[in-house]
Amino acid sequence: MTETTEQTRGTEGEALSTRKSQAPRRGGGDPGARGRTTIADGVVEKIAGMAARDVDGVHAMGSGLSRTFGAVRDRVPGGGPKSVTRGVKAEVGEVQAALDLEIVVEYGVSIADVARDVRENVITAVERMAGLEVVEVNIAVSDVKLPEEEEEEPERRIQ
Repeated sequence: MTETTEQTRGTEGEALSTRKSQAPRRGGGDPGARGRTTIADGVVEKIAGMAARDVDGVHAMGSGLSRTFGAVRDRVPGGGPKSVTRGVKAEVGEVQAALDLEIVVEYGVSIADVARDVRENVITAVERMAGLEVVEVNIAVSDVKLPEEEEEEPERRIQ
């Protein structure tokens, strides 16, 4: 409850009495605790995907097959925006999240260092943005991008 102070004034303006009254507080309790917030798996997957891609040494996300299908989808008009969730799978509970990432690293980098940096970046981003405790981040390195390899692009059927 909140207190309000009322003063009664006489004819000459002098204060005759002071009285405190209790006004009821609306809703009661902390406004942040009124209601529930749920975060979809896809939201956490996007956060994690962006955080993983920001790490030096990560060439791409996802397996070779998913990257090929993604490249085809990106070339088709109206095929949708480039998916930042490719290679990311999240399981989200009320207060915790677990993530599985599949990455392609660049040749010459330390895979252990890249995996550690990805894990740290993903945990920091998800915990900061979603407020969830990240209990695990599993990373599967599915390929190494060699310098002489061309980007995977499907052949065009129409010339």
